[in-house]
Amino acid sequence: MTRRMKRILAVVSLAFWATASVTLADNSMSLVDFNRDGIANRCEPSCDQVTFKQDDDSASGLIVNLAAGDAGYPGICIKPPTRVWDLSSFGHVEARITNTSGKARTIIMRVDNAGEWQEEPWNTESIYLKPGETGTAKVIFGYQYGMKPGYKLDPSKVVQVMFFTEKVTQPISFRIESISATGPRGEKPPVKPQDVRIKPMAGYVLGGGVKIKADNQIDAKDGATGEVVMKGDQQILRLSYPANKESHQVFFKPPIGRWDFTQVCELRVRVKNVGATPIMPSVQATSDTYNGTDIAVANAMLNPGAQQEIVVRFDPKIVWQGPATEVTRSHGGGERGTGTNFASDKVDAIRIIAQHEGQAAMLIESIVAQATPIETPDWLGNRPPVNGPWKMTFHDEFDGKTIDTDRWNIYTENYWDKRSHFSKDNVILGDGLVRLRMEKKTGHENDDPNRKQTRYAVGFLDTYGKWAQRYGYFEARMKLPTAPGLWPAFWTMPDRGPADGAQWNRADTGNGGMEFDIMEHLTRWGPYRYNIAMHWDGYGKDHKSIGSSQVYLQPDEDGFITCGLLWTPGAATYYCNGKVVARWNSSRICKVPSYPILYLVTGGWDNSPLDDSQLPADFVIDYVRIWQRDDLASPVDGYMEQPKSKAPRTP
Repeated sequence: MTRRMKRILAVVSLAFWATASVTLADNSMSLVDFNRDGIANRCEPSCDQVTFKQDDDSASGLIVNLAAGDAGYPGICIKPPTRVWDLSSFGHVEARITNTSGKARTIIMRVDNAGEWQEEPWNTESIYLKPGETGTAKVIFGYQYGMKPGYKLDPSKVVQVMFFTEKVTQPISFRIESISATGPRGEKPPVKPQDVRIKPMAGYVLGGGVKIKADNQIDAKDGATGEVVMKGDQQILRLSYPANKESHQVFFKPPIGRWDFTQVCELRVRVKNVGATPIMPSVQATSDTYNGTDIAVANAMLNPGAQQEIVVRFDPKIVWQGPATEVTRSHGGGERGTGTNFASDKVDAIRIIAQHEGQAAMLIESIVAQATPIETPDWLGNRPPVNGPWKMTFHDEFDGKTIDTDRWNIYTENYWDKRSHFSKDNVILGDGLVRLRMEKKTGHENDDPNRKQTRYAVGFLDTYGKWAQRYGYFEARMKLPTAPGLWPAFWTMPDRGPADGAQWNRADTGNGGMEFDIMEHLTRWGPYRYNIAMHWDGYGKDHKSIGSSQVYLQPDEDGFITCGLLWTPGAATYYCNGKVVARWNSSRICKVPSYPILYLVTGGWDNSPLDDSQLPADFVIDYVRIWQRDDLASPVDGYMEQPKSKAPRTP
């Protein structure tokens, strides 16, 4: 056979395995034949902890052994025989895996496109296997982490399939028995009923033309009954209560799944007594059955024929309170009975309670979900929330044509999402506002052509190295973006000053330092919920934090929120639109001068995937204002360097 003929046969063979492989069914294709010689050349361990071999002793497959070690996600990747697998005729990749270890283990499967790792160009799912158990891991193109919408993988350009697990403390092993592409093109995962989300139509949960399915939406307890009746052309609820007890409850549920109330911050429930005895009604919204809003009680007993509107607010009456005992965990919450665990993105019922004597009846005429603007107090924006000899030490109203670089940095290292770059062009001034704009725009980190390139540009502001202050009141007025997958925040970090050397030492959250997250928002939550938190003792094994991701708010009449931190020795109190939303009194409260940060990045721990079609999106800041009292001031407060211009510097 000539050398030319050998090359032709080799190319034909590779093409066959890359595009046809072994047909398993009418619409299924094996990606790997573990019985075939040379498979080892297509396998790459992620680190020295990982070894592998073809399984000769039992069913065909690949045995992957993982030794104990420090690798975060040890595993193996399997490559196509040519540059890519073209799986565009299929809907998903699945793999049959057996846990050959003596302990249960989660195995993660990932299907990759080429691209920058910061953009996470892959889809991934996991499978939990007991010792000796065999199961099938499945990755549907475009979905991940529990078959939720994820990276829009291009199935025609799959460059590898990976199998890995979390850090290994004792040796483990698993066997990959098959990997195949199957399922219909454009496949979507089955929708679990509990994952369905229903948004109120024009705000109406009941009334406004909403159709009720009585059989599965009305759950009446202890002999109470509920039925759908008509009022004009509208469906409403009639609830009837027997005389066998003094209190009854009825749960009004979504027709399927849960309600999505992320675009509102309250429910308004109109009730009417249509019985012969007085009723004291109350209402609560619940999520995950046991987590609910405060119970909203009518302001007076409802006499026969009387009606009333009951307002169910999502923000709690008892605000979040930090723990009274020492914090020892990496992530902690607050004191029991403070704040709320209610989640507006997954409301499973509206609980209607009636206290009464004898037989009674009540109409629920409407339930409307809305966001009512708050009337903010006069002090907001003009002074701190507590009296005293305060003076303004820093402010920017963003009224100029350019950012004041004596105050602000517009560049820093992007430690957060790794997929966007900070650019001066995305810090946009106008109309007395500054907009940090996220847009899909290829460019270089910090506008430096020698730095890495990413596909998303965004704005950034902080005062590191220019201005810092220990204690005082820090406040900003902001409007949050609504595009999915964004992570805006107003927060502070320590800055001990130039004498402490490198940035990592100056900004250390240990040694009395602390990160204050005054307002941290994930756009999946909707514009009326955000997170507050405190982090200290670094971000490694000694890291500690407390906070709440369920801080609910009412916007002001312009749709803005004004968030502030009153920081005094041993105390941190958080405000939103003039109301206290969280507080912590502790000797561990930060004692180190700190500086403000405003950023907009992508991602976060509980967010939706980024949607390019909804970009550009803006995080809008009206002002930043900071006050201090002389008795709280430290010698290092204020500006750390002289202005570049000769013009006098205002606070």
